[in-house]
Amino acid sequence: MSKFIIQPHGRLQEAVAHELGYFTDEGLDYEVSGDGGGKKKEIDADTGKVKEIKSGAFQSYESGKGNKGAGRSDISCACHWTVNNAAANKFGTMVGSAYVVTPGGIMVPEDSDIRAPEDLAGKEIAVGYQSGSHYTTIQALEPFMGADDIKLKFVGLPWQRVDVANDGDLPAASLWGLTYLVAEQMGMRKIADCTFMITFMFPEGVDEADVEKYFKALKRAQMELDLRPEPYKHLYNDMIPERYRGKVDVRRFPVGERIVFLPYTQETFDRTQDWIHEREIFDEKVEYDYNMSVAG
Repeated sequence: MSKFIIQPHGRLQEAVAHELGYFTDEGLDYEVSGDGGGKKKEIDADTGKVKEIKSGAFQSYESGKGNKGAGRSDISCACHWTVNNAAANKFGTMVGSAYVVTPGGIMVPEDSDIRAPEDLAGKEIAVGYQSGSHYTTIQALEPFMGADDIKLKFVGLPWQRVDVANDGDLPAASLWGLTYLVAEQMGMRKIADCTFMITFMFPEGVDEADVEKYFKALKRAQMELDLRPEPYKHLYNDMIPERYRGKVDVRRFPVGERIVFLPYTQETFDRTQDWIHEREIFDEKVEYDYNMSVAG
């Protein structure tokens, strides 16, 4: 039988479960795969500006048939909007027994003249296409401005957006999780909060008993982090690209993403479907069956 492949997400829980042997204690035969998320920003050779990349987490799940990224991922995660719609489209199965809350924000350089959310009207904000930063930026700015004033530019992966924000290529960037913690410590300012939910997905053929073992280990890791996170913050260093590692002190970080062991209910699923399709983020809304799209 092949090993259970865990795709990490730039948070501490999997790293703690691995270091303390929790996965092994639960009887999980596993490997942790690299996520390749440290890729640098891309510049358009013709314009000299940041390249627009209209591909993201949803396309990754679509092309991987429930696997995310290159290769195999027996368990992975992305923002709940993308995982929700990927599950509705039968690319893979959403885990309904837990979700993650990640901190995030629309960030600007320290010397920016942008001071309030209203100042972002008509200004380009770096986000990832049909990925967490895309949806959460819309959600965060809707109380402050009309849809026509929200200007998004799709520039790729999370660390590419840190590049864009750090180098001043665009007025603002939407960052979350570890990238948000790094940007904040480097002096960038948060203009609007973008805290959002992340959910988990597994592709067809994965043993749900292994998924359950994975979550049992994560629950133990979450308790350990709630009790005393300081001994584990050094694990963040391996998750930060070398170009930023020396610019921050991970000992000063908060814990970041937190796993919540509550159900992602049918009401939550349906309301999320309504939200993304009311904003026409996807071309069409498919017919779906919650009980076939969500497990656990």
